[in-house]
Amino acid sequence: MYPRPCAPETAPLDKPQFKPYRLPSGGWGSARSVGNILRREGVLASVPIALTRHNKVDGYQCNSCAWVKPASPLPFEFCENGVKAVAWELTAHRCTPKFFAEHTVTELLDWDDYQLEQPGRLTHPLRYDASSDKYLPVSWGHALDEIARELRAVEDRRKGTVFYSSGRLSNEGSYLYQLFARLYGNNNLPDSSNMCHETTSVALPASIGQAVGTVNLGDFGHADCILFFGQNPGSNAPRMLHPLQEASERGVPIITYNPLRERGLERFLNPQSPTEMLTGRDTRISSQYHQVKAGGDLAALAGICKSVLETHDASRASGGPAVLDEAFIAEHTHGFATFADWLRVQDWDELERRSGLHRADMEATATVYCRSHAVIGVYGMGLTQHRAGVETVQMLVNLLLMRGNLGRAGAGICPIRGHSNVQGQRTVGITEKPELFDLDRLGEQFGFEPPREAGYNTVEACEAILKDEVQAFFMLGGNFVRAIPDHGQMEPAWRRLRLTVNVITKLNRSALLPGAVSYILPVIGRLEIDETKAGQQVLSMEDTSACVHGNRGLRRPASPHLISEIRLICELAQRVLEPNPRVRWADYQSDYAEIRKEISETLPESFWDYERRMWEPGGFQRHLPANKREWHTDTGRANIVTPNGLDEDADMPEVGHGVLRLMTLRSNDQFNTTVYGYDDRFRGIKNTRKVVLMNRSDIDRLELMIGQPVTLRTVANDGVDRTLSGLLVVAYDIPIGCIGGYYPECNVLMPIWHYAIGSKTPAAKTIPVTVHANCAEVLAPQLEYATG
Repeated sequence: MYPRPCAPETAPLDKPQFKPYRLPSGGWGSARSVGNILRREGVLASVPIALTRHNKVDGYQCNSCAWVKPASPLPFEFCENGVKAVAWELTAHRCTPKFFAEHTVTELLDWDDYQLEQPGRLTHPLRYDASSDKYLPVSWGHALDEIARELRAVEDRRKGTVFYSSGRLSNEGSYLYQLFARLYGNNNLPDSSNMCHETTSVALPASIGQAVGTVNLGDFGHADCILFFGQNPGSNAPRMLHPLQEASERGVPIITYNPLRERGLERFLNPQSPTEMLTGRDTRISSQYHQVKAGGDLAALAGICKSVLETHDASRASGGPAVLDEAFIAEHTHGFATFADWLRVQDWDELERRSGLHRADMEATATVYCRSHAVIGVYGMGLTQHRAGVETVQMLVNLLLMRGNLGRAGAGICPIRGHSNVQGQRTVGITEKPELFDLDRLGEQFGFEPPREAGYNTVEACEAILKDEVQAFFMLGGNFVRAIPDHGQMEPAWRRLRLTVNVITKLNRSALLPGAVSYILPVIGRLEIDETKAGQQVLSMEDTSACVHGNRGLRRPASPHLISEIRLICELAQRVLEPNPRVRWADYQSDYAEIRKEISETLPESFWDYERRMWEPGGFQRHLPANKREWHTDTGRANIVTPNGLDEDADMPEVGHGVLRLMTLRSNDQFNTTVYGYDDRFRGIKNTRKVVLMNRSDIDRLELMIGQPVTLRTVANDGVDRTLSGLLVVAYDIPIGCIGGYYPECNVLMPIWHYAIGSKTPAAKTIPVTVHANCAEVLAPQLEYATG
């Protein structure tokens, strides 16, 4: 019998708690968290052995974040979240057909994200049976035959079929998947990047001529200033804290702009240092910490740039040296004069109002920046997930360009990608934008004319589904329906699809919203051995610094009934597509080196000698022209882009006295839509995710009480009622007028049309909402704490 899982390490009725976490990130708190999940997943003895090969040459690449894999790894090159991801994949628990025989889909829809994944790894392919409302086991042959018939039957292949993939898919799998989609007839290749760093893929090419950052791991050792905007390494990329710790110990100023004070950007205790663990000696990370309000980064960056320009003008006027790198600006940039004129007319009062900061905060940053010679600008979704996200990222680039901080050691732009191969996917062709991939070369290589019409990104796919224009949705990894905005609109529309295919390793909510024909197809995980008739196969991935690494599985698959993603793509493609002698699906399925040969032919500038170089320590870095100050832009120079204004979310109603700015957050105990537990250690939340973090002044002003259940209601002018009820009020250190709630639960409040201009990345960091008490009773008085 498979009972409904309870909260990890707790009894079912344990009450929510809030107690501010006083310890640094890392340390014994991290060690205890790791021990808890290893015990819970039944892998306390086996996973530590596997971790010796984590992020190592001839080992496997972390299946969590995309942070850099060093050439000289630590003895234990993993972090707390990496261990959680490994334990999640190598869990001893199995979700067999017996589980589905005991539970209807309707029943499972009441389970939360943690409860759905806790039964363990899926073991058999399954087909939804509407008459019993259950998933039933089916053979692989039957599943692929029916899916192929459905795909062939789609009337308008350009618009009627969507091929989604998550960021965990390997380079080899991604390349074959995009080839399959384009041979099928469309560029409908949305991926998880659309929901986070698509803004980067639009902003950086226009500014510097490449869609990825310019920084490698070695640059952190040469930087003399690091700027952080909207990124939380303590929860999202903990291994990044090691180079930050080293920089701090060298006296490098680390200046952070973030609405919440995140522990990983305040203090860090290295859990791999016996001395630090025994003495409790931690390291200060941020030297300045500015709690910019949600949606205020564009104004804050404009203020920093304005102060830098004013410092330069004052120095020049007094006969002093240039503060700007005038030679670099003259030789390498375009648009500076227009940008400078715009900066000079910006009003400091307006910059303060928009950013939520004091002028002195922005001037303090500018002062440190002006005296530094090698500056790295780090950012995350705090910049990308706004209506003006593209311009905000470009404003950070502008700041770096003003003093020549691109294309030299210790300096550059550094977007922190999320999922482990989300960047590699885009490199090898997973993109809805035809201009981002060499379709001419692909067509010549395989003897076909690739489609040239732009495909659906994530938002556009959702819009088409709402209009009933999509018949088939193939989800290769991920939890698409849970990750997207507007759950109240999207979930009913999802049930109207003709075909839904869920290629997953654990059960999630997307699979519980079946179309007329719906399958769950479980596959081999990255850490598992992939044997074909040609022997054990290896894969490759690309990290956030554009370095490509090999990956070798080390465990037997969770079930003998699993197949690899590559085999799945190859067998399905042969059933769906007309034969093409140049596309050797059977060879690719047998020997993945044959896929890498094809990638090398399509992308020879980066993937020459692929088979050997992917095993080099630290991987091999792709060709990145901006790193050499070669600007592949429309002007042939780095473009300094002048924004259209300072409002980061102009499509939404103006935030007023009773309207607050909601930003969605990840907890310390989750990775994207995967929830490992109900605690958020760094924020002091325990036993619940149903909370809203509010400034104490807003709580009092709105006549609410800590621990009181409330409803959030979106303020929008489209006539749709978007609400989320049952959240408990927690007093937190967050800017007045801003509130925080967990992703993906709060996605129900985000309209599908609220996205970044240019990239259509959902604008999840500023959603205007009102807060309403559900009742006068305080249901969780234990959430009250002496918050100061």
